[in-house]
Amino acid sequence: MAASGLTNGEIATTLFVTASTVEFHLSKVFRKLGITSRRQIPGAIGDPGPASAVD
Repeated sequence: MAASGLTNGEIATTLFVTASTVEFHLSKVFRKLGITSRRQIPGAIGDPGPASAVD
């Protein structure tokens, strides 16, 4: 969800959790992937991300 561009608040609403819960789990993911920004997620997981989608 974060890789597709959703904010922490949007993810939280979708999953019925708090934004701080999303932030907590994303920080764990960032550390495991060795990244510092949600913009780096698509490259770290091998997904081209929404910006490179072809219609």
